[in-house]
Amino acid sequence: MQLRESTSFNVMPGNRHETFLRAFTTHEPAVRAFVRRLVPTRSDADDILQEVAIVLWEKFDDFQVGADFKAWAFGIARFKVLARLRDINRNRLVLANDVVEMVAMVSEQEESQLQQQRDALETCFEKLPGNDRTLIIKAYQNDVKFQEIAKFSGRSVSGFYQWLRRMRQLLLSCIQQEIARRAAL
Repeated sequence: MQLRESTSFNVMPGNRHETFLRAFTTHEPAVRAFVRRLVPTRSDADDILQEVAIVLWEKFDDFQVGADFKAWAFGIARFKVLARLRDINRNRLVLANDVVEMVAMVSEQEESQLQQQRDALETCFEKLPGNDRTLIIKAYQNDVKFQEIAKFSGRSVSGFYQWLRRMRQLLLSCIQQEIARRAAL
């Protein structure tokens, strides 16, 4: 069963748990990104994603064979986000429901493009030498100290920043080329 290439799948009789897990894990990064764009904090996004996973599992028997799992998950996520925002409406930083609806609609429309970019980034990232990949991953970890990473890489701090800027430019160029190549197919 190839879920990454297709957004629809067949529910395998007697294998409900495995089918759900394959569909959910395939689309979880996109659903997480979708939710993250709609709520103010990562903590909120994590909590909502857990609620979404529970609802998806509980309602999986109602899922229509051949339907778009990601679209279904986005719909449930949208309702969970709206419910969460209603619950925390006392906070002045919360977006109005109509704004959340608009952002959700735009996010769903842009998801295809974002997925293409994520896939291209993954392809380009894998083309980098292992040491470069390790350094880039370290640079984007939480609570990172660039002085430590620079020392680990054998560069000065300014040299590491320059290297990282070149790597970003290299990845961006590769991503653009990869997207263009895939569009030409």
